Amino acid sequence: MEIPDNRAPLAEWLEQLLAVEGPLPIVAAGDPVLRGGSEPYDGQLGPALLARFVEALRITMHAAPGVGLAAPQVGVRLRIAVIEDPAPVPDEVRRVRGRVPQPFRVLVNPAYEPVGTGRAAFFEGCLSVPGYQAVVARAAQVRLTGRDEHGRALDEVFTGWPARIVQHETDHLDGTLYLDRAEPRSLSTHQAAAEYWAQPTPERAARALGFELP
Repeated sequence: MEIPDNRAPLAEWLEQLLAVEGPLPIVAAGDPVLRGGSEPYDGQLGPALLARFVEALRITMHAAPGVGLAAPQVGVRLRIAVIEDPAPVPDEVRRVRGRVPQPFRVLVNPAYEPVGTGRAAFFEGCLSVPGYQAVVARAAQVRLTGRDEHGRALDEVFTGWPARIVQHETDHLDGTLYLDRAEPRSLSTHQAAAEYWAQPTPERAARALGFELP
């Protein structure tokens, strides 16, 4: 596949990126685009191109598969992300982690702030850090503000796993990866996590690997 010229104006470059059908390539850790932050969206793409880009993010997220995807993860430095989680997990995991289904949402210029002081720590992964997971302590409840793809205001409180998803994706827009917030000693391959740390909570992993939980 020919690599689009990202020196071109944003809309022109994005047209090149979207010219190939199917999922977009996901940028991996080490690429500067994941660390440079993102530009607030203020109409740079126009409604039609924005809609096409949002659909491309949705297709890419589903294909990965994942429960969220931020624009920098496909090389686009715009403050846009998508989330969706059907939450196909056992009841115990649903109860312990607060993982409940989330419909498809588009987050434009999102920001979050903790609600209360509660924190929760669980294994977390990232499509831009393939093959690994690590324990991340995050706010158990957050208030998310921003806009949707139609410019309508978002102001909503998220709890449990949905709160984790919106924090993870919004962090991407600030140039932050989950590894920046993770317990380094918890870093595990997907295979190791499935073999040793499949429990709903990371308490056993904390004891065995030597890190503290909040």
